[in-house]
Amino acid sequence: MTHFTITRAQPDDAGRLCAIERAAVEMFRGHEAWASYSAMALPVDIVRQLIIRGLCWVAVVDGEAVGFVCLHADGTPGAIGIAEIDVLPAFGGRGIGAALLEHACAWAREAGYYRVDLGTLADVPWNAPFYAKHGFVEVDKHAPEFAEALARDRDNGFPDHLRVFMSRRLAPLARGDWTAWPAPAKLNLFLRITGRRPDGYHELQTVFRLLDWGDEVRLRRREDGVITRPTDVPGVPEASDLAVRAARLLAEATGTALGAEIEVTKRIPMGGGLGGGSSDAASVLVGLNTLWETGLDEDALAALGLALGADVPVFVRGRSAWAEGVGERLQAMKLPRRWYVVLDPGEHVPTPALFAAPELTRNAPRATISSFVSGDSAENAFEPVVRARHPRVAAALDWLAGFGRARLSGSGGCVFLETRTFEAALAVASRCPGAYTAHVAAGVDPSPLFAVRARIGARGFA
Repeated sequence: MTHFTITRAQPDDAGRLCAIERAAVEMFRGHEAWASYSAMALPVDIVRQLIIRGLCWVAVVDGEAVGFVCLHADGTPGAIGIAEIDVLPAFGGRGIGAALLEHACAWAREAGYYRVDLGTLADVPWNAPFYAKHGFVEVDKHAPEFAEALARDRDNGFPDHLRVFMSRRLAPLARGDWTAWPAPAKLNLFLRITGRRPDGYHELQTVFRLLDWGDEVRLRRREDGVITRPTDVPGVPEASDLAVRAARLLAEATGTALGAEIEVTKRIPMGGGLGGGSSDAASVLVGLNTLWETGLDEDALAALGLALGADVPVFVRGRSAWAEGVGERLQAMKLPRRWYVVLDPGEHVPTPALFAAPELTRNAPRATISSFVSGDSAENAFEPVVRARHPRVAAALDWLAGFGRARLSGSGGCVFLETRTFEAALAVASRCPGAYTAHVAAGVDPSPLFAVRARIGARGFA
């Protein structure tokens, strides 16, 4: 019996996964679908983007990836698709494909999805008959919800008479099951400091833009009132973890006797100016308010969030926004569809040191929404300070500026470039020097956190 483990794929795995897919395609040589399969290689950049979003898992034998599965959300409410699942032919028949499939379906259920969809070949034993053994049933591929997938199949030249679509219904969550909640990153599209308050806090103006990429927070309701973090987060003691503090604050505010287990999968760089800790805290507040059925409204949750940090309310409210005060006075903004190259120079920038910097401009004239929209307000007050004190971040800004207007997010050290298309962002990210890590993300409204809340809330609990 082959021993294997399944874990989340990492960005560096993308090339290996594409090689596995190419090897698996060889099994279709001589089949009527061979011409289509052989001509359609899995793009490594697309695989990397799915990995970055936490939608790929890999099966590992003796330290080597031998199979993988990727999911893709195409916008169908409550449903998610199997984008690709492959196992090296030499490792077929050992239960690896079945385990990958079950792993992906289990995560989809945790994220509140009620259905998993896929397209496959009807006459190949390891295709439709295999999926049927795992609870998938054939569906009408001409149904409206499959129109996009059917068009994609036809564009790729798949034989229409051989391809079938299949779906598997997922069981409702029980109250004690793990649930998966996104904690999206944010960008500051500009940031201005207009004054300092008597209490020492600074008056800010900024525009928060939420992204479709970020951390993942897993939550499980407990009946004994204990709030705990079973897995360690390097460099973050449990007592100071914003996610744990958020849970305890919500419990205190509502008087609930329930508890929770909290796990955070970090993808947002710490100290990068992307709001990772604040977003994690907001996802805990929103998620546990749902799981504990405590019934607080958005205003009450945002008020609790403000007690944890100035950036938490924007993640609770889940909309890109114009912000003032310390960042807590929010006015939702409808921003155009844009994609971003987010560059991580790998350098932590401590925010308190920037606010204490004597060279920081603290008395800038007030901006307006119209001046931001026109492009007249696009600066980040922290950028000159960060450039002078953090040469690595300055170098990242300079490299990215070769493709357009590069900006610092928040207090750094991550920097970003806005583009009008996904392809343009991908082209820049693919040229990223090895010294940095590049992510491609889309601006989103509302937050993906809202979609999970809606899915789990709509289904209820078994």
